[in-house]
Amino acid sequence: MLVRKEFLEGIRTGAVTLAFRRWRRPSVRGGGTLLTPVGQLGITSVEQVDIDTISAAEARHAGYGSREELVEELQRRREGEVYRIGLGPLRADPRVALRATLATTDGEFHDLWRRLRRLDARSSDGAWTLRTLEALSAHPGVRAGDLCGLVGQEKERFKRNVRKLKNLGLTESLGTGYRLSPRGEALLGSNVGRTRAG
Repeated sequence: MLVRKEFLEGIRTGAVTLAFRRWRRPSVRGGGTLLTPVGQLGITSVEQVDIDTISAAEARHAGYGSREELVEELQRRREGEVYRIGLGPLRADPRVALRATLATTDGEFHDLWRRLRRLDARSSDGAWTLRTLEALSAHPGVRAGDLCGLVGQEKERFKRNVRKLKNLGLTESLGTGYRLSPRGEALLGSNVGRTRAG
């Protein structure tokens, strides 16, 4: 579930507590979480609703100026059912703290390299993780469109792969491009487990 930029501030302040989507099937579930640029958002409920039952108050809680504005947006897409999503507490993105958490033991380094090997094994791009870490280390702040060729990937696949490394706390996004986090730099500087993990 994507959250547009104009709704993020309302989510951060607590003014936006609902969302509405038209889906073939829900992409989030009640009790789950969603990572957004402003933090980890709790999902309290996901319920299928009739579009005619959406109230003006619900539209305001979803960040819209009027019910008509929300309904018009939902009607742009004809396929799927309408769902009301309850938005709960916003917490700090857990990846932020993870970036600064350095692996300090051989076991932790081995575990990280094993995770990278598993990402490599599941990818049609082959062993991309080390190539990507090395490219980000050598070229911090460089646009994805300029970096993707260095690792032999098209731009959108490269960005998805960098997000996978971000989920492990190894990279962070900049205003332009990316860089390795302290955790990523420590891992790249260590040979512990690099050749034996698998």
